[in-house]
Formats: sequence, structure tokens, C-alpha cells
Amino acid sequence: MQNKIVELKQKAKLFNQLRLDRALSLMDDNGREVTAILPLLLHCNHPNLPVYLAGTVPYGICLFTPDEQQQDYLTALNIELDDKCATCSPIYSLYAMGSTGSIGQNWRSDLDIWVCHDPAMSEEQAQLLEQKCTLITAWAETYHVEVNFFLIAEDKFRKVNNAVMTKESCGSAQHFLLLDEFYRSALRIAGKPSLWHILPVEFDNNYDDYVDELVADGIIDREEWVDLGGFPRIPAEEYFGSALWQLYKGIDSPYKAVLKTLLMEAYSAEYPNNRLLSQIMKENFQLASSLQLELSHDTYYQILVKVTAYLEKIGDNARVDLLRRCFYLKMFSGNCAAEKLARPEWHRTSVAEVISEWDWHPDRIAHLDNRDNWKIEQVQEAHPELLDAMMKGYRNLIGFARRNNISESINPADIGILSRKLYAAFESLPGKVTYINPQISPDLSEQQLSFVQVPDGRFNNSGWYLYNSSLEPMQIVGRKPLEHNGYLSKLVAWSYFNGLMADKTEVDIFNQDSDMNSDVLNSFCKDLKSKFPIQAKPASNQALSRPCEIRDLSIFLNLEHDPTNHWGGRIIEFDTNTSDVFSFGDCKACLVGSIDLIYRNSWNEVRTLHFSGEERIVDALTTIMGKMHQDATEPDSIKVFCYSLHFRGLIRHSFERLVRDCISTRLQRDKDQVVKMLTISDDRFGIYFERRGVSIRKLETSLDLYNHISERKLEQMPLRIDKTTTAEGTPLAVESHSSEGLVQFFFENYKNGFNVYIVDEANRVETYQHLSGNKDELIKGVHRFYTNSQEESRNEGTFANFNLPQFYDIVYSESQELEVIPYVSTK
Repeated sequence: MQNKIVELKQKAKLFNQLRLDRALSLMDDNGREVTAILPLLLHCNHPNLPVYLAGTVPYGICLFTPDEQQQDYLTALNIELDDKCATCSPIYSLYAMGSTGSIGQNWRSDLDIWVCHDPAMSEEQAQLLEQKCTLITAWAETYHVEVNFFLIAEDKFRKVNNAVMTKESCGSAQHFLLLDEFYRSALRIAGKPSLWHILPVEFDNNYDDYVDELVADGIIDREEWVDLGGFPRIPAEEYFGSALWQLYKGIDSPYKAVLKTLLMEAYSAEYPNNRLLSQIMKENFQLASSLQLELSHDTYYQILVKVTAYLEKIGDNARVDLLRRCFYLKMFSGNCAAEKLARPEWHRTSVAEVISEWDWHPDRIAHLDNRDNWKIEQVQEAHPELLDAMMKGYRNLIGFARRNNISESINPADIGILSRKLYAAFESLPGKVTYINPQISPDLSEQQLSFVQVPDGRFNNSGWYLYNSSLEPMQIVGRKPLEHNGYLSKLVAWSYFNGLMADKTEVDIFNQDSDMNSDVLNSFCKDLKSKFPIQAKPASNQALSRPCEIRDLSIFLNLEHDPTNHWGGRIIEFDTNTSDVFSFGDCKACLVGSIDLIYRNSWNEVRTLHFSGEERIVDALTTIMGKMHQDATEPDSIKVFCYSLHFRGLIRHSFERLVRDCISTRLQRDKDQVVKMLTISDDRFGIYFERRGVSIRKLETSLDLYNHISERKLEQMPLRIDKTTTAEGTPLAVESHSSEGLVQFFFENYKNGFNVYIVDEANRVETYQHLSGNKDELIKGVHRFYTNSQEESRNEGTFANFNLPQFYDIVYSESQELEVIPYVSTK
């Protein structure tokens, strides 16, 4: 056995070098330089290096000796390496994982580096090492190379997974599935080799016992290897969390996510007798008679093989075709036709071998190669197909979990954050701007956009239509519209945030039933661009752990309907007594004809709303206030624009003052009930501000105000018993945190149990007192109920609903006041 292990060790070293050479051949000069220097930056911590961190930073990679290029780099910087013990450095190994060194690597691929380290490293040392890695990431960005580091203690997969989820780290969403991905794709950059790869597959079921025997017999020396452990199979509980994680990654990389989601589905179909890709790859490597890399040793090709076999077995030819297209586009990024010519010979040969089995027409290959030039029509065709494939895989995995009566292993905090990220990205809601181009095409900008209004009573549905052409009959007749909506601001926002409307884009308009014209449209487009960047900073995990709040609010007045536009040459009487824009002049006209809202919330969604009915101002105010729970923070920005022909400034300032005053009152702390009066034309309204929401009621007589207050005090606003609880028994902290449109669970803990307050989408509260038991199990049961009931109510081909319940703890702050914090598992 010792001779066999020595032989496999040398074979693994050769194969690793061949893969490393392939990886470098697919990089540009910057990528190769970063890859060469990267180990040096972790092997030593010297002020002359481009990345240096003062303090007791762990440094030194086991068994690392600089090659000639690396030594020349150190010499040029006048750096001499310490004489550190070869096998006792705190950093055991550096491994690249993912597509690096495979047929799936392209020139835009990032580097995901696992820093395998001594499990005895203290938390403080690990934090310093993480800071050093963050500095290296920033340094690599100066070379236009993306490098992501993951600190992995050698005993990570032998312990309970308590990892924290970040933008790149899956946290508790995956554990052994992550180890499977590492083992099937690991490419050693520096340090100790991996022990698991050279031990026979048949010993995987009792891996640790077998390793102990080899050590006891003196066949292997633990100090020479990095050993992350083995696994007999993937626990079934991981599939749900992994599916959520892959969908999350699919927000930005849909082609890659389709491959990974389908792989999870194929794995679940084999359960419990899984043949993991890591085991297949390991077996192929150990049995290989040739010391040359073949497709059987390529991790991305093996994904293709396994998923294809699964889809063909269930007769899903449509997804087989999509799988192949996703695989092809993952292999190439950018201008594929030009990139092909620059690819090394091994890659061109491998690609030709793969696609020769597909019998593709040259036109299909040319279409895919032209992805950099795809425009909105091609993206609108590709986007729903990708989403449908991911959602179908997700639904199948939910069905797998239900059939096997398993719960998800992902902790409640992570599942809440992931589901809200997916809700913000995928959920289709009225007025919401859907991003349809997640790295499908680099440029959707159009030279010309036209907005055409169809009034009521015509053959086509009334509303606005968007075309990517001029209004010339020869161009627009017979052309299919890109989008349709009942109001203009949604179409303009959709075209802007999806990149169709660029600085060079000319816009035109044809309307028959509104006060819009080209000048107003161009002003609106300019104002929209100035107020909102297309891309905003991603929503933080902290923001996603709370109800969403309006962050940037823009209000556009009289965009479609301007009451002052039809005054003609009439004389306008204007004085301080008749200057109320909501009841203007002797005729008491309301000068606000239409209201359009566009806002970005703390979950990074962009929403649009339009109000033009008789109670448009009342409806708009109610909607804005309804988006704010009592303990929300005030929006970062509130901006009002007005497109009236007359009194533009007066209308804008009056409406902004009204909105700011209402928001300030809504967010005012420690109030029982506040009522504001508002007169619009001849009508009077009462605006009632309460902890759980805002309502507006039309008042027919002056007595209505007092009658309504009395009714609400008797029915909904009883006197408080104390400062923290309503007479109904609901803590005020719950009412303050209640948010419209969400299901929320609040846990109030006491010595021998807890109370649960459940707030539904309409902010109605149910109370369950004196409960005992495990809250984690309760939460898992709630998740199962929601995912199962949603699945049962859905037809094939529709999207999943990620608006899952939110969970919170009610705790006492340092000042002994009740406050609400996101629930964290006690496991």
C-alpha cells in the first residue's frame, strides 16, 4: 500500500501541474502575474511587498519553495525569506476551486482560493489573516483580476457548520456539498497536497478509521498532508439550502447557476445511493492509465455528463438542450468567435470533441458566439427560459424534501436572508422593475426608443407601449412592442434600469389621452437618470434581516395629467388666501393631476406606482405611509419633480412639504394617535397615524372627525396598561416593527417558555402564549408549511414564492427597553 500511495502522490502532483499549466494558459498576463505572486503575499508579511499588514499576522505556507519567477520577484524587492519549518507553518495549503483549470474556465473567470489553515489558529489570528486576504483582493483588483478568499480550518467539515453567510460564502446553506465541490475541482497553488484524493474510493465510508490505520502502520505522515476529511454521502437535508444558494448565485450568473441547480436535482434523484462527482473524478484519476489530462478528469465536463444522463433518463429534452447552451456559454465569455482563436490548442480540441456529439447547426453556434452583440429581443427570449429552468429545479428539490420528510439544515437567519435576496431579485410584483439582463449581454442600449399610448376602446389593450424604433410608419408598423404597461413611468423606468435608455438614446412619444409631450418626456428621463444610478450597492445582510424600508424616494407630479395645461389664456387669480395647490383659487381646483412614485428600498428593489383617480393624493399618501413601519428610518432622500405648465415650483414645494410632514409624523416615536386634516378641492380628509399603520377617511361633516376618532379609540386604540404592552397584550415593539405585506413571527422569551406574536400581511396580530419546546423546530415546521403549501398551489412552469416568513426575538436593551432583533438559531 505504501508504494501505491507514493505512486498516486506523484501522479497527483503531475496531474495538478498539468491543470495549473492549463489554467495559466487561459489567463491574460495580469491573471498569470497575480497567480504567481499570490502565494508570496501569504508566505511572508514584509513591508516591501505590495500587501503588508502590521501585527502578528499568521504567515507561512507549508512545504512552499518559491520557483524561479517568484524568487526573482522577491530579489527585486530586496526580501529574504525566513527559515520556517517546512511542515508546521500556520497556512497548510492554497487551493483554487471551481472552474479554474477546467474547460469551463474563461478569461473573465475569477479565482476562488481556499486558504486551508491550522485549526489551532486563534480567532484573533484568523481575523488578522482574513484582513490580509482582503488587502490581497483589493491589490488583485488593480490588475483587473477578481480573487475571493475562503479561510478553511482543517477540521471545518468535522464540526457543526456555524459559518456566517456573506456575498461569496454560502454560510450554513451548504456544508458537505461544498466539500464535494472542493474535492472535484481543487487545484493546488501552494502547500500540502490533499490526502483524500490519493486514498481509494472504496474506503470513503470508513475514511477516518482507514487514515488512522495508515498512520499507525507508518505508511503516511499526517504532517505531509492537508486532510479535510471524508464523507460517505451528502446528507439529504442539504439539498434545500443548496438550491436556495444556487438560485442566489443565479441572480448574477444564470448560466452557471442552471448547471449547478440541475446538478443538485440530479444528485437528489440518486438519493440515498449517490455517486458524487468528487468520487467519480477521484476514481477516474486513480484508474487513469495515461499521464495526460482527458475530459474524464475535467470537473465541468463531468457536470455535463452527469446532468445529461439524468435529464435523458426522465425524458426532459428541452432542458438537455438548455444545459448544452449554458455549458457552451460558460466555456466562452465575451466575443466568443474572436476568443476561440486565442484559446490554447487543448481547449479548442476539447470543445470540438464535446460539441461534435450535439449535432449543432453552424447558425446556432454563430448565434451563441455573438452573445456580446445580443440586444433586448435576444435577452427577452433567454431570460425567462433560464429562470424557468432554475425554478423548476428548485421545485423538484422541494418535492424531494417533502417526499423524504426532511427539513432544511440551513439555519433560520440564513434562510431568511437568502429568501429575501431571491424575493427581491425574482418575485414579479405590480409596479416592480424586473432586471432581465443578469450577465446575459453586456450592452442593451438602443439608439431610439418610442413610447406609444393607446386610449380606451381600441383593439389593443389601453396603456403605453415601448418600441425600439422611431415613430416612422415604415419602422414601427408591424413591429412587436418590447413592453406594455398601464402607465408611462413604469415603462421608462424599466427601459432605464435595464440599460436600454443610455445617454445617446433618443426618445419620442405618441399620445392621444394625456398631457405628455417630447419635452416633458425628455425632462422626466433626465430627472430619473440624475436621481437613480442603475446599479446600487447590494443590500446588506443586516438590511435583509429587517423589513424593507424606502431608501430613495422620487415623486413625479403631473407627468401624464397636468390640470394647468388647459388654462389657455384665462386670467388666474392668485393671492396668499387662494394659493393652496390642493384647493386652488376661487374654483378650488386641485393642481396635482397625476402622481408617479419611483423608489428604491433597502432590499435593493426598484418599485414604481401611478395614481390618477379622484383620490390620487389620498391614495399616494396612504401607499407611501404603508411602506413604512413605525420603527423604520427616514428615507435617505426624498425628491419631488413637477412637470406642470404653470406654478411648477409652488406645486412641487407644497407636495414635498406635505409628504415630509406625513413621513415625520408616521415615524414619530411614543404617540398614541395623531390626526391631520387635508383639504383637496371641496373634500376634507382625516389622516390617522397609529402605531400599526396609517389610514385616511373622507369627512362629510365636521362631526365626522370626532366621531371617527372616538370609534377608533374604542375599537383599536385602547388605553395602554404600561409603556411596553397594549391592552390587547401585544408588545408595542411588535406593533412598531410590523410591516405591510410580510408574515412576521415575534418570540417573547421568559424563563420556562415563550410567547409568539404572528403578524400577517395586513398587520393583523395573533397571539400564542406560554409555549414551550424548541423554537428552531417550530421555525423549520413553518418553513415546511409555507414551501409545501406554495408548491401544492402552483402549476408547472410558474415561479416560486420567496416571500417566506420573517422571525424575530423581543429582547431588553441595555436601557431595559424592549427592542426587536433578527432571530438567531441557538444550535
